Amino acid sequence: MKVAVIGSGPGGYVAAIRCAQLGFEVYLIERYARLGGTCLHVGCIPSKALLDSSEHFHWISAQANQHGIEVDAVKVNWKSMQARKADVIEQNTKGIEYLMKKNKIQLFHGHASFTNTRELRIQKENGDEFLLAFDKCIIATGSKPNIPAQFSYNRDRIISSTEALSLKEIPKHMAIIGAGVIGLELGSVFARLGTQVEVIEYATGILPEMDRDCVRELQKSLQKLGMKFHLGQFVESVIQEKQIVHINMLDRKQGNQQVLQSEYCMVAIGRRPYTEGLNLVAAGIAVDDRGRIITDTVKQTATEGIYAIGDVTSGPMLAHKAEEEAVYVAEIIAGQKPHIHYDLIPGVVYTWPELASVGKTEEQLKQEGTIYKVGKFLFKALGRARASGDLDGMVKILTEAQTDKVLGAHLVGARAADLVMELVVAMEYQASAEDIARICHPHPTYSEAIKEAALDATANRALHG
Repeated sequence: MKVAVIGSGPGGYVAAIRCAQLGFEVYLIERYARLGGTCLHVGCIPSKALLDSSEHFHWISAQANQHGIEVDAVKVNWKSMQARKADVIEQNTKGIEYLMKKNKIQLFHGHASFTNTRELRIQKENGDEFLLAFDKCIIATGSKPNIPAQFSYNRDRIISSTEALSLKEIPKHMAIIGAGVIGLELGSVFARLGTQVEVIEYATGILPEMDRDCVRELQKSLQKLGMKFHLGQFVESVIQEKQIVHINMLDRKQGNQQVLQSEYCMVAIGRRPYTEGLNLVAAGIAVDDRGRIITDTVKQTATEGIYAIGDVTSGPMLAHKAEEEAVYVAEIIAGQKPHIHYDLIPGVVYTWPELASVGKTEEQLKQEGTIYKVGKFLFKALGRARASGDLDGMVKILTEAQTDKVLGAHLVGARAADLVMELVVAMEYQASAEDIARICHPHPTYSEAIKEAALDATANRALHG
């Protein structure tokens, strides 16, 4: 069986590998010169490289003295920091190229578009083109930044996250429209490096979809960095005049207008599915009112044998969701019966402290009318956190009142991105808070906060809180 995969991001290349493992003849089509998609080149990987570099700089500048480490004249070499980021991308790209060769996947560089339900036209950058027949097809073309016309996006001083990752200078001042994951992560990078960062958000709080208790803790930490927040603001227009950007805002509650001036304005209000030029109509594939490809419960489009995964479909735009769907679809094509528990796909904000979440939020449980219990534990009560100096944060566990089953877990603190997986596994196997509390956790570790929060949720009996 011939399987064509369009797009080589986390969804596409993983789908290609799993299909190859299952014995299919696999074609991977990528329109750009390098493999890896948005995640590798202008998303997850470069942003985490800069997050780590800026965290090291900030720790040396702000906390090293507390550990008895005296460092003089610490400064940022932005050019070297960018070079390291580029090397990280390059090494990851080579890794994917190696995996394609290892799994005998046929790679085609060019833009793919459907001619009918079983054929693609591949157009190369030099204008040459050819037709490629397939038995099954997986669309994994990802997403692009969503930037409304009134923001006057010009890639100069009014930028998206793509340009922000490769600025030639560290700005003195940056405005960020959008207090979601991307805005806060990149905002924290520049704030640590000395930029005055001001975040503008339409909602009345940052990260509006995440747990309010944890979000408030994170906002306090970001404000310590010097980040300023303008919440409940509607951005009417963004105008660049010479080297200054003017952001015109309207306070949604008070009704008053104000203008914020900045060197740069990064627009980070979300992303949109990327389907331009695919000629979906020729294959009978439909999209919804937000441009997302419509699929059924097994990720199949309206056309039998053509599937879509990742950001180009509904659901959270997360690399790990795309990877799970990639494996899922490959196994569906092979006649297996895989499953994805969408409620247990964790979300992570890679600021410092990190914020991680899985399952229901307290706000959702209230809206559903679920009777629940809450267990909390603050990081500052942990011996490990006291030793490292990472005192900000908390663990919050939500359980069903009658059964003690864990319904949701939310963490903000050091290594929350890694810690959350204990709770994902527990919830996958429908564990109770008492189940978690009775597991021996090593001391001293950050993971003890999970045990203590579970104890608190079970019977208000946290040992150290």
